[in-house]
Amino acid sequence: MEHKRQELASAKRKAGLLLAAAAFIFAATMLVPPNPWVLAIRAIAEAAMVGGLADWFAVSALFRRIPTGIPFITAHTDVIARSKDRIADNLSLFVKEEFLAPDTLVGLMRAHDPSRYVAQWLTDPANAQRVGSYLARATEGVLHLVEDARIEQLVRDAVREVFQRADLTGSLRGLLESLTSDGRHGQLLDQAVERALRVVERAETREWIAAQVIDWLAQEHPRKQKLLPKQWIAQNVAAALADAVARRLESIRANPAHAYRQLFDEWMHDFVLRLQSDPVLHARGEEIKQYLLNDETFGTYVGTLWKSLKASLAEDLRKPDSMIHQGAAAGARWLGEQLTQDAELRQSLRSQLEEAARRLAPEFADFLTRHVRDTVRAWDGREMADQIELNIGKDLQAIRVNGTIVGGAIGLLLHLLTYVAGAA
Repeated sequence: MEHKRQELASAKRKAGLLLAAAAFIFAATMLVPPNPWVLAIRAIAEAAMVGGLADWFAVSALFRRIPTGIPFITAHTDVIARSKDRIADNLSLFVKEEFLAPDTLVGLMRAHDPSRYVAQWLTDPANAQRVGSYLARATEGVLHLVEDARIEQLVRDAVREVFQRADLTGSLRGLLESLTSDGRHGQLLDQAVERALRVVERAETREWIAAQVIDWLAQEHPRKQKLLPKQWIAQNVAAALADAVARRLESIRANPAHAYRQLFDEWMHDFVLRLQSDPVLHARGEEIKQYLLNDETFGTYVGTLWKSLKASLAEDLRKPDSMIHQGAAAGARWLGEQLTQDAELRQSLRSQLEEAARRLAPEFADFLTRHVRDTVRAWDGREMADQIELNIGKDLQAIRVNGTIVGGAIGLLLHLLTYVAGAA
């Protein structure tokens, strides 16, 4: 700021010295005997003074009041301070019409194609990592800003609202109908059988069965079990039971027409029909819903979900290889690659941005121009004039210099024309 003040003062001195030089030369020519050269120099100095003084008045009248003694002329000085509100209105209107008009914004988008720019920017790994970093920091900031008690209550209210409106029986019926419509429940049965086979074939399962046999012998036959080889019996019984169950499960898996499969199909269809019409099942569903809504333990568990989630997020964000950071970065790169490779996607994004600009530009323009107008109106008129002079006054002082020089040149030209006309 001080540098600008020094430059303005220097520009004013140069313009003033040039005007003073013209006045000095004019005065000097009045003291010497006239001859063609003296008259020509006097004409130059006289016109230079007129041009310099006229431009000084014009420039100075923009920024301060000049008492001329002529009311009409004085009233049109100090232009900027007096016209502050009108400047604010015209400036806001100019910004709105020339910069924020929907057609202007859409034309700018078409000229620069923001979708291509976004694609190129996101495909740069450094930029993708920057997106991930910004998102991670924003997430961490949100975690510290929110109040845990409010969030817990919000989660409770949300879950309660979901369950209050939910029809558990109807939802279960819809799920089962979806499963049975294309025989997908058979695939679920196959997966269940496969998992059961893996469990039965584990050594841990057989050891557990053997332990149960030993416990049964100890409780039901405490005296006999002391004489029997209980470990051998338990291991063989466990092996026999596990093999029997495994053979039965294998037969179910291998035979699509197995009787147990048919029983499972019949049970599923019968249960779906009962869900449609059985008032007992419907009442049971309502009981479960009311239990979930009113049970204090369940409510406490739901309320603590936020604490668990917050702790998990905070722990992840503290890690150098944060999953949130890396996931956001990977997502940004993927989006950039998709936009780069898919011209139709870029066109769709560009169309959406143009439509958004057309739809939002009027409201945004009104908000921004209102802000510009109100801000300028709130300024002090004198301070506003000083700031404008400080920023553009140096160039305006150059106008004074040019006015003095151009005035002198015009004075010489007029003098020569007068001299030639008199000689003729």
